[in-house]
Amino acid sequence: MVVKVYGPAYGSPKRVLVCLFEKEVEFEAVDIDLFKGEHKQPDFLKLQPFGEVPLVQDGDYTLYESRAIIRYYAEKYKNQGTDLLGKTVEERGLVEQWLEVEAHNFHPAIYSLVINVLFAPLRGVPGDQKAIEESDEKLKKVLDIYEERLSKTKYLAGDFFSLADLSHLAFGHYLVNQTGRGNLVRERKHVSAWWDDISSRPSWKKVLELYKYPV
Repeated sequence: MVVKVYGPAYGSPKRVLVCLFEKEVEFEAVDIDLFKGEHKQPDFLKLQPFGEVPLVQDGDYTLYESRAIIRYYAEKYKNQGTDLLGKTVEERGLVEQWLEVEAHNFHPAIYSLVINVLFAPLRGVPGDQKAIEESDEKLKKVLDIYEERLSKTKYLAGDFFSLADLSHLAFGHYLVNQTGRGNLVRERKHVSAWWDDISSRPSWKKVLELYKYPV
C-alpha cells in the first residue's frame, strides 16, 4: 500500500517528504489545514492523540513524530535510494548525534522565530520580542558550532549526506528565506556552503515545487 503522509504544507511533515523522496518511496500526501483546526478534529485525534502533524499511515502501521518517521524509513529502506544512516556503526552514531543536536539546539530556536515572526501576525497578535531576541542569540551560538564542524567535514556527520543534514531543510528554509535572517547563514562561510549544497538537492526542490509552505 502507498504510504500516506498527513500535513504536507507544513515544516515538520516536509522533513518526512524529503526523506521519502531520497529513499524512493511512493507516498500520498493528505492535506490538513492547521489554521482551520483540522488537526484537532476527533477523527484525526484518533490517529494522533496530540493533534500534530506529521502522521504517516503505512498499511495498518501508524507512526507520528517526524524524526521517528525519518529514522524508520531510512532503516526500513536502507538498501534503497540514498544511504542516510552511514555505512558503519560509528557513522550511524554521528548521524544520531547531529540529529539530536538539530532537535534540541537548532530546532527550538528557529521554531520560536517562525511562531513569533511569521505566524503570530497571521493570528493578529504581536510576536514575543524577548523570545525573538533570545532565539536569535541561540541560533548564532548554534551556527558558530556548525561552522567549526563544517570546516572539517562536508556534512554534519562526515563526508556523506545523512538524516542529520536532511532534518535541517524544512526549518532552515524558514531561516534563510522567510524570517529575514538569512545573514545568520551567509555570514558563516562553511554553513553557507553546506546550506547551498543540501538545499539544492533534487529531493528538496521537488518538495518545494509540489508542497508550498502556507506562509
